[in-house]
Amino acid sequence: FVWDKNGHIVTNFHVIKGASEVKVTLLDQSSYDAKVVGFDPDKDVAVLQLSMSPDKMSALQPVTLGSSGGLMVGQKVYAIGNPFGLDHTLTQGIISGLGRELSTGLYPIKNVIQTDAAINPGNSGGVLLDSKGNLIGINTAIADPTGKGSSSGVGFAIPIDTVKGLVDQILQYGRVIRPSLGVVIAPPQALQRIGEKGVLVLDVTPGSPAAKAGLRPTSRNARGDLVLGDIIKSIDGQAVNSAGDLLQQLDSKKVGDRVVVEVLRGGRQT
Repeated sequence: FVWDKNGHIVTNFHVIKGASEVKVTLLDQSSYDAKVVGFDPDKDVAVLQLSMSPDKMSALQPVTLGSSGGLMVGQKVYAIGNPFGLDHTLTQGIISGLGRELSTGLYPIKNVIQTDAAINPGNSGGVLLDSKGNLIGINTAIADPTGKGSSSGVGFAIPIDTVKGLVDQILQYGRVIRPSLGVVIAPPQALQRIGEKGVLVLDVTPGSPAAKAGLRPTSRNARGDLVLGDIIKSIDGQAVNSAGDLLQQLDSKKVGDRVVVEVLRGGRQT
């Protein structure tokens, strides 16, 4: 769908994944080449740039952005897409669930919208609209227990509030920049052996936020004995029991945010 009057198109990453060339067909059936500006495979979002003249670009009609905050179960929604190659198909339904989670990569997609509006192969990357025609999500997946790729009445859309931040970063940097502490973490088995929850710091990148904060890596003493590094227990008061918890906490932050990291060091929590 058209994001702005600068010729940017937003879709799912899996729609263009592996494509050697991309063409976009508009409502009037005109077709244009497009180049990939950037994408985020983990969140299944991609941004394209249409190759068209400035006058045609200025005539584009971008979708009206809404908000995925404040949505309610039972609220009417409309899905538009090209299921089975049937262009510009509109289906109607309701929001049947909120706060779902989809895993498409290392970072899960949080607060996913569940809908019973018919979504089928070809709907991916299409819009999910509220009753006022505002964009509230990008249709991205269906629950398919039969394995036949057809609608089961359980479809999922990436919330627009998540998409906005990703698109802004892609347009500015050409990619999504995620915050990092600057640590290398140990495999979970390292802490399982001593019955401790958290994330063990294996190494700290010089000059990183973790290094500046004084986080300690795992090392060996003069006798060659292994000395465990800091064990991250929480971030901003939210428990970190696994590497997945750590990634989720960081994924909710922005580059430059300050965080309070609680660690277990030498048997003492600090």
